[in-house]
Amino acid sequence: MSRESRFEAALDRVLALVVFLNDDMTRALARDGLTSSRAHLIWELVHRGPTTQRALADAMRVSARTVTGLIDGLAETGFVTREKHPSDRRAALVTLTAHGQGVAERLQREQRTFSRDLFAGMPRAEFDGFVAGLDYVMTRLRELSIRHAAASGTGDGDV
Repeated sequence: MSRESRFEAALDRVLALVVFLNDDMTRALARDGLTSSRAHLIWELVHRGPTTQRALADAMRVSARTVTGLIDGLAETGFVTREKHPSDRRAALVTLTAHGQGVAERLQREQRTFSRDLFAGMPRAEFDGFVAGLDYVMTRLRELSIRHAAASGTGDGDV
């Protein structure tokens, strides 16, 4: 197999993995009535605590309008609330409800279990090489994305 063919075959595997993981994540989140965007917002709240909509929009790299829609949906389904900001009358703090916190904790437990199930049987050297390979690919994707964005004048190219 030529070098180019090996590269193409490796990319085919990466793309197949992305599709498989996306499908699995979509199914798992749907059990709780979540989308990947809503789950992303919940993860931001888990890591940040109560946060303004503007800060969430910035962290998620979406418009204020988009984050408002996500929060509306999460509030309607009992995952978050909007509460008065203690020092800024114009702002509201988005906060996880007990239900939202419970779902987030369960998702974290499931992720830990899945990671063990997926990698526990892999020999240490192969696992370390796999992680190093992923790090290399992620770094290259960021570099190529930034280069492409700079050349086309479309944003900063973060992946």
